[in-house]
Amino acid sequence: MRVDESADLPDRTIDVLIVGGGPAGCAAALAALRERPEASVVIADAAAFPRDKTCGDGIAPHGLDVLRDLGVTDAVAGYQPVDRMRLRTPGGAEVATPSARASYVVPREVFDARLVAAARARGAHLVRRRVRTLEFADRPRPDGRGREPVVVVNGALTARVVIGADGANSVVRRGLNLAANPPEAMAIAVRAYADLPADERPPEQFIHMTDDGWPAYAWSFPIGDGRANIGYGMLRSRLTGGDDGTSAKTVLHRTLARMLPQTPADPTTLRAHHLPLSTHRPRQPNGPVLLAGDAASLINPLTGEGIYYALLSGSLAGQAAVGAANPAGAGRRYRRSLDAELGRHLRHTALLAGLVGRRRTMMDAAVRAARTRTELYDTLVEIGLGRGTIPASSLTRLAVRRTMSGRR
Repeated sequence: MRVDESADLPDRTIDVLIVGGGPAGCAAALAALRERPEASVVIADAAAFPRDKTCGDGIAPHGLDVLRDLGVTDAVAGYQPVDRMRLRTPGGAEVATPSARASYVVPREVFDARLVAAARARGAHLVRRRVRTLEFADRPRPDGRGREPVVVVNGALTARVVIGADGANSVVRRGLNLAANPPEAMAIAVRAYADLPADERPPEQFIHMTDDGWPAYAWSFPIGDGRANIGYGMLRSRLTGGDDGTSAKTVLHRTLARMLPQTPADPTTLRAHHLPLSTHRPRQPNGPVLLAGDAASLINPLTGEGIYYALLSGSLAGQAAVGAANPAGAGRRYRRSLDAELGRHLRHTALLAGLVGRRRTMMDAAVRAARTRTELYDTLVEIGLGRGTIPASSLTRLAVRRTMSGRR
C-alpha cells in the first residue's frame, strides 16, 4: 500500500496526528474527517500495510455497528458470518447457542488494510514512521496572531492533537508518563493459524476455559477458508516456566497444543502478544493527547476482546480531537464521552473479572444456567463482546459477594 511522502503532507501544523494504523487509529481518522472534512489528519505507523497483527481475528457485530456509522460497510466482505459460539468451562459445563447477531473472523492483515484504505479514501494521509518521542511546545499561529500550543512527534511532525492508538506498548502513553499495566492486569496470549478438519456442521467460535493459570482459555475461530485462528491466553502474573525448566513461551505453546489437539498450529504462524486489561485503565488526562484502544488498556478482562473497544474509543477520540473548542479541551471531552459510552460496562466487567478470578465455579454455574436461559446467554455475550451490563436484579448480590470475598 502506497504511503504519503513528506512532500505530500500538510506544510502547516497537522490538525490530528494519529499514531497507529490499526482499528482504533483508523476509526479516529474516519470520525475526525466525518466531523470536519477539511481537517488535516495524518496516520503514522511503523509497518507497511498490509501486515500481520497478532490477534484472535474475531469481529463482533458491535464493532461493525461502529464502522457502519463511520461509513465503512465492506470491512468483512467475502467472509462468512459465524452465528454460533460454544463455551466450555473447566468444570465441564458447556453451552452452544446461536447468537442473535453473527460475528466474523477476518485476519487482521486483511481487516486493518481495509480500514487504512477507507481512511485514506476519506482524506487521511498515511506515513510510515516509528514514533519515538513526544514533546509539548508552541508555534506561531497560522494567522499570525500570537502562538499556539502544539505536540511535536519525533522532533518533526507538529500537531494540534495527537491520538495514541499504538497498542499495548504505546509510546504515546509513555510520553504522558502513564505507567504500563502491572502483570496482574496484563494478559499474554499466543496465536497461530491451523487447518481445520472437515466438518459438515455449521461453523462456530469455540472457547475452552481451563484451570491451568485460571482465568485462562484457548480459542478456535473459523475463518471460512479451511483455516482457523487458534490461541491460548492467560494472565501474565500467572505465567511461569515449566517444572522441567522449559521457558514460559514453551509453556504457552504446549498448553495450546494440549487444549486443541484436533487443530495443530502451523508453527510458522505462532506469535505472542500482550493484552492490557481494562481493570487497570489509566485516567485519560486533560490536554491535546488522547489514548484509544489497547494504548488505553481497553481490553475486556473476561474475554480478551478489544476490537470493538478500539473502534468505539477511536471514533470518540477522533470526534473529540476536532470537536473541542480548542485542542487543550480535547482530553476532557473525550474522557467524558468515553465514560458515557463505556463507563458502566467497564465497571461491571471489572466486578465480574474479580469474582470469576477468585471463584471459577461461578463461571461453571453461569454457563450451565445459560443452556436453558436464552436471556442469560445473550447477556453474557453482550458483556463479553459488546458493552452489556449486569442486570439490576443481580448487581447488588454480586457486589456483596465481592465484598465478602475480599475479606477472606
